Formats: sequence, structure tokens, C-alpha cells
Amino acid sequence: MRIVDIDPATLDVRDLWIPMRDGVRLHARAWLPADADEHPVPALLEYLPYRLDDWTSPRDSERHPYYAAHGYASVRVDIRGTGSSDGLFDDEYSPAELGDGVAVVEWLAAQPWCTGAVGMFGISWGGFNALQIAQRAPEALKAIVTVCSTDDRYDNDVHYVGGAVLGVDMSAWAGTMLAFASRPPRPEVVGSGWVEQWRERLAHQTPLAPVWLGHQERDAYWRRGSVNEDYGAIRAAVLAVGGWADPYRDTVLRLLTHLDAPVKGIIGPWSHQYPDRGLAPGPGIGFLQETLRWWDRWLKGVATGVEDDPDLRAWVNDPERPSTYVEEREGRWAGLGWPGAGERRRLPLGDGRVVVRSPWATGQDAGRFFPFGNAADLPPDQRAEDGRSVCVDLDVGEEPLDLLGNATARLRLRSTHDRGHVIVRLCDVAPDGASTLVTRGVLNLLKRDGMDAVAPLTPGEDVDVEVPLVAAGYRFAPGHRIRVALSNRYWPWVWPHGVDDALEVDLSASSVTLPLVPVEGVETPAFAPPEHARPIAIETPLSAEEPHPERLVTHDVARGETTLRVDPGYGGTRRYPDGLSFWESAEEVYVVREGDPCSPEARSRWRIRMAGEGWEADVETTTTITADEREFRIASRVRAEAVRGGVREVVADRSLEDVVPRTSA
Repeated sequence: MRIVDIDPATLDVRDLWIPMRDGVRLHARAWLPADADEHPVPALLEYLPYRLDDWTSPRDSERHPYYAAHGYASVRVDIRGTGSSDGLFDDEYSPAELGDGVAVVEWLAAQPWCTGAVGMFGISWGGFNALQIAQRAPEALKAIVTVCSTDDRYDNDVHYVGGAVLGVDMSAWAGTMLAFASRPPRPEVVGSGWVEQWRERLAHQTPLAPVWLGHQERDAYWRRGSVNEDYGAIRAAVLAVGGWADPYRDTVLRLLTHLDAPVKGIIGPWSHQYPDRGLAPGPGIGFLQETLRWWDRWLKGVATGVEDDPDLRAWVNDPERPSTYVEEREGRWAGLGWPGAGERRRLPLGDGRVVVRSPWATGQDAGRFFPFGNAADLPPDQRAEDGRSVCVDLDVGEEPLDLLGNATARLRLRSTHDRGHVIVRLCDVAPDGASTLVTRGVLNLLKRDGMDAVAPLTPGEDVDVEVPLVAAGYRFAPGHRIRVALSNRYWPWVWPHGVDDALEVDLSASSVTLPLVPVEGVETPAFAPPEHARPIAIETPLSAEEPHPERLVTHDVARGETTLRVDPGYGGTRRYPDGLSFWESAEEVYVVREGDPCSPEARSRWRIRMAGEGWEADVETTTTITADEREFRIASRVRAEAVRGGVREVVADRSLEDVVPRTSA
């Protein structure tokens, strides 16, 4: 990693208030070249709910000054009702958020220091809304860079997977957003009325888990903001970036296939992170340099050659020992056209029929849904999971097989109930038996005819289903085996239906199809080494609380109960250069009991303390989800206290109980 020291005299850093049509003001920070008022430059926008004054400020300091030093006005904006912005927060990608985003683009374009050309960039939420605002096509928005984002809010986000409730993040992300939305505006920004503004936010706040669980099919709620509803509306040039360790990498391939606007894709070995941050798994790339080539071409009209880049630059992982942490992957880059002309090889699964009735704790070795580069994020050796599944091993052959894209499983099966799930894992088995998870797919069998339809099974009747697996780039080596592992349970990734079902699979009518793209002799793209601006100096004093294990699985033999405890590891205790002391503790807990389809329980708990000169804010939030065959039950609590003028007061203490009928998930 190369750290770039930028002369502060060359920059003009401004805090701004951007007015919306309804009188709400959004808090923003802009990094501009010092002479931008005399020599206007294009503007770049990153638009998030994650608090520019504190939580994202270390990451912001790495890239916004860098862009300003290269001739751009780089602007970071907090969404309404978050950070220190005015207004009230409602939901992810709400009509208000997207309408505000269009207004921000138009406001930036109209500033005297802007040429009128605007780009958007972001990772995850910022990548999502960059795509969604590009679909609204404001004239000034010429290009975007979207990283680890999705074009499908229903089936490629944190709520559902293959039409099944994503138990591991339906709960965890709802709890995380409850905690984020419960934090106060900064008194240094909004002034002495910060507690009153905070109290109004908390009184308005609605926990999101009941909202998301209330839409178990792909209905109008999810179609809003899903750009796959109308790819043709996007006119801005799109650079789409993903990582093989990130759950959203399929979006890169779909955008390459469906967009009419200029589009290129990069998929590396990365987790849910910007590829220049030096976080596992690497290797990283000179991502900011790549984005400058993109911005210079589409916002300044400079011939940088981006149109001549391969449509897709993808990393192909070499076989490696399974590990929850890999600092740098072994492998190679390949430059490809997309859709590629690679072979799709169908591999039959064998003969006879097999019964799939997995233990309820199957899935405990799935790894983190959102790997962030932490020590326990990636899936461990899959041999224990394979033992809880029905497995078919296939020979690799005498030549390596380079998998690149989406494998597909086609299964003929029958169920003992009118509902159920099937989970397919594709593993690389080494000669010594070590099993590395390559990719997986999930299908809620009620959704086998489409994510917007509900089709009960007839117990005992064969049906043919197709299970798409998440895209992967992986080399299977000669002497290894390709393992296809089938299970009907995968807790806590997949929330069970509440019935004790079993599947019977006809192997003779089942197969897996692999997209094979040999990369020997294919163009090898070259990237510059990673670099970014020097980040602000953050102190990380020791916390007074004993740290949680990152990932702890325990099994109570007498009760048959398996418990998974996860520390998401978002940041912990830290002290900022502006004097803010910040303490954060979070834990997710997932419980299941063998033989009890109604036993799964997911809990999320956050505790946060923020303190500056003359003020303090304390927040504790909890979210608990349980379910039986008929309904989900969600319990949420928020308690917030403020200290100002030496006096402590309760700002909010709210407990809510919600019940949501189960319709298909």
C-alpha cells in the first residue's frame, strides 16, 4: 500500500448544507482543489447514512482528498435523518432518499466550482443508490463506480436468498440499522438543539425487520429501486466492481450482460471492502487509479483507453487450503469479453435416489455473509458440513478446470411436505480430504416457479428445479475432486419453514453445469499497486469490556442445542482527531435445537457511547426474531440517554413487538 501525502494548501475542505425542496438540509463535506472557484472541476458524490463526521471519516479521508488532489470536487453527503442531516430516516433506498439524491446531483452540477459534470461512487449502500439514482437519469450524472452492490433488492441483498429468509442478516442487518439510525446528530454541527432533534428521530423510528419480513415475495416493495426492472433507463457509464468473497458479485455479471450504457466490470478476490484498503483477502489493486481513468474519460473527456479494457477483468483463485482468513489469494487475472463464449459443461450426479434430511445445525460453518477481512469471516474446512449433507464427488480430470461465472444445479426431487428448501454447495476436495467452499446456491421450493410466485409442493410428487449458484472464479486442479453437497437445512443463513421436512433426490435425473473459461493464454490485465491518501489518525485505546470472540460455536449435547455467537467487528473503541471518543460493542446470536423446526432464534445487541466536549450520548438496541410455522415474531428495543450541561436525561426508551404472518418464507 502506497500512502499519498497531500499538501493541505492544495485543498479547500468545506462543510456544506444542501437544501432539499421540502426545506430539509443535508449535511455534506466537500474536498475541492484550492483553485476550484476560479477553475471549476467535475464533482464526485458519495451518499450514505453512515455518518461522515465520525463512523466513515477514516475511510472518507483515504479517497475524497485523493480525488480532490487529482482535479475533482469530491463530496460526501449524509442521507436525511442520518448523521447530522435534517429530516427523518424511513427505510433503505426510500423514495425520499432517491429523490434527494437526484436533487443533490443537480445542486452539485449548479455550483460555481463545478463544471456541471457529476459522477457517483460508493460501496454497498453507496453503490446501491448510485445505481438507483443512475436509473433515474439526472442529466448531470455522467458516470458511476458501483462497488459491492446489487441490481436486485429482493434476491441479492441482505433480506432473502433464493426466496428464503436470510436469517443471518435479516436479523443482523435490521439490528445494525436500528443501532445506526438511533445515534444522535453531532452537537458540534447542529448546535444546542441536538437532543431535541435526536428525540424527534427516535420517536419517528420504525424497526425495519417487520417491514422486510412483511414482503416475502418479490413484490412492488422490492421492485422499487431494483435496477434490473429497467436496465435501459441507465445512461451513465458504469464501472461495476465486486469480490469473490462478497455476496453481491453476481450483479457485476448481470450489469455487463444487460446494460446499454458503457459498462466495464472488475471482480477480484476481495471481501466487502474497497479494493485499495489492504484488507483480506488480497491482493489489492490500484483501485483509485482505475477510477480516475473512468472519471477522466467520462467527466473530462480525456482519452484514457477505458473503452479498450476487457469487458471483465476477473481474478481466478487457485486451489488453497480452507481457512477463515487468507491475507492474499494465489491465482491470476484474466481479461475477458462478457458474456463470454466459454464452455458450459454438464456433469451428471450419478444413479439412484438419496434422502436428504440434514441436521438442524447444518450451516454453522457457512462463514460470514458479509466478510470484512476479519480473522473468522471466511468459511472453514467444509468436511463437517459435508458430513451433515449428501455429497456426490466428481473427478476433475487430467487438465485443470477454470470455473468463471454461475454454476447451475438441476435436481429432480420430492418432499415429505408442501414446502422446503434445498441448498447446493460446490466444494473443492484436496487429495487429503480438505474441503474448500467454492460457491453455493439456495432455493426456497415454494419459489421454484419465480420469486414473485408461491407454489406449494405436492408431498411425494417429483418436481424438477433449477438452483443457480453464486458466481465464482476458481481453478479445480487435477487430482482434486469437485464435491456437490446437498442439504435441506442451512441455519442461520436460511430460516427454516417451521416443518420437519425431508427431500428425496433422483440423482439419475440431476446434474450440475459448470461455466468453464480456460484462462491460460488469455490476456492478463495489469493493475497499479494500491494507493490512497493518508487517513486521519485514529487512536484505538483498549476497551473496558472483555472482547467477544469473533465467531464461537457451542453445542449443548443434552439439549441438542447449537449456538453461534458473532462479533461483527465493525470498529470497536476509538478516539477521533476532533476529540470524539467512540465506544461500540455488538454481538449477534443464533440458536437452533435439533429436531425442533420452531426453535431458531436470532438476536442482535448493540451498545454505543459517544462523547465530546460537554456532551455524551449512550445507545443500546436489541432485536430478536423467532418464528413458528405460521408467523414471525420480532421484538425491538431502543434506549437512548444524553448528557448535556452535566445533566443526564432519557431521550427514548421504546420496546416494540411485531407479528408478521408467514406467506412463503
